[in-house]
Amino acid sequence: MNDRSDIAAALTEAAQSINAHRSLDHTLDAIVRAAQQTVPGFDHVGISVVHGNGGGGRIETRAGTGPLVWDVDELQYKLHEGPCYDAITNGGVTVMDDIASEHRWPQYVVEVAQLGLRAQMGLQLYTADGALGGLNFYALQPGVDPDAIQLAELFAAHAAIALGHARHQHQLKESVASRQAIGTAVGIIMERYRIPESRAFQFLVRASSTSNVKLREVAQEVVDTTNAELDKAGDATAG
Repeated sequence: MNDRSDIAAALTEAAQSINAHRSLDHTLDAIVRAAQQTVPGFDHVGISVVHGNGGGGRIETRAGTGPLVWDVDELQYKLHEGPCYDAITNGGVTVMDDIASEHRWPQYVVEVAQLGLRAQMGLQLYTADGALGGLNFYALQPGVDPDAIQLAELFAAHAAIALGHARHQHQLKESVASRQAIGTAVGIIMERYRIPESRAFQFLVRASSTSNVKLREVAQEVVDTTNAELDKAGDATAG
């Protein structure tokens, strides 16, 4: 697909497909399938995400166009080496043009060859907040088309935006849930011990510090325990 008009049309169609979905899983699935159909020379495409702040946490494959994606990625995560793993952890684009002449990842090359992989490319997905994961391409024949890198970078931009938005939404939901749990727990403690709001909040803070448990988790435990007590009392009254 070297004709510029064909490429532009494919990218437009891919963007429409991506934006037509609302859930993160559907969005990521749309990205990998559109990239598979558009980026030349590759048989499969996958997306990995990094859990934890700063991009230094556990890596997980979230979308792929076939079982090979998960098999290859699992091997990379286990060995801590490979084109996609390097791209995620070190940044930029990492290309393995031909597995037969590859020497950077000796253990990985020996094992992944048994899966039929011959060429591979990984691109880090990142935003201003840091690394989010990687967009990964897999080929059953050697050789990486020079046009593939630029096209892959466009899809990587879409994937990074989708992941960044999803992470932001998740953080917002976590923040709302945390405030709700803490507020409810403070109200319970105020009522139970007949103390003002400031002292009830400090009660939770001390419990969190002493137990080395996050404040939200301490608050949620107070709420859950109270709910269980009320349910038990209600059952006893009904009986």
